[in-house]
Amino acid sequence: MHYEQYNSDKNPADDDIAYPLARPDKATFEAHLARRRYGHFTLTEAIRPAWQLGIVPEAGYRHDSYKDPVSGRDVPAIVAAVSSERLFETFLGLLESLGDNCDVVLESSHERKSHPREYRREGIERILLESQLWNFEDLLLNDGCTSIAVLHAEHPFEVQLDEHKLIIAYGPVMRNFEAILSDNGVPQKKNLRVISQGDHMHTSTNYFTTQFEDFASQLHAE
Repeated sequence: MHYEQYNSDKNPADDDIAYPLARPDKATFEAHLARRRYGHFTLTEAIRPAWQLGIVPEAGYRHDSYKDPVSGRDVPAIVAAVSSERLFETFLGLLESLGDNCDVVLESSHERKSHPREYRREGIERILLESQLWNFEDLLLNDGCTSIAVLHAEHPFEVQLDEHKLIIAYGPVMRNFEAILSDNGVPQKKNLRVISQGDHMHTSTNYFTTQFEDFASQLHAE
């Protein structure tokens, strides 16, 4: 298993200088990497905050927006941090809003951190996709180099499970997404700060690299 160290995922233009993260002594650092639970929130194995704990992980969701690079319009979004015990089921629950057929985009940063490889599959039955998701649950939850986006085949709705194991949902209407998050015990927190906003570390293994290739192959994603 190896960890990759990252500065926060803010726009680099927001910072005058990027400082490298200092490490504590070996025992302190290893204890930090082994820690998964923060209060009532449990991380997956995919991600860890920097040992200085600039951001303490917690469950919740907040409203955000995304600027479409084609239209230039702001697209409403929800960013959610879900404790690992509920993360996979919450993600699957959100997919129910995307209809019976959907499109899938997989991303892998196993080999190229700055330019992830992208695999696409258009027109897959959601029930078939969910079966494959269950088969690769370990990869999706615990690999810090794998992300997946599922899109409605006809309407502008999308749900992502990104490399930080945050759930990000896009669409013109948020009501269904909000209801599903509430049903899964994820509260709205207007000022929620998520792990990607602070210095953090991703983890992966050679096993997950192979698993990702198997997953893409099973989905016939190219």
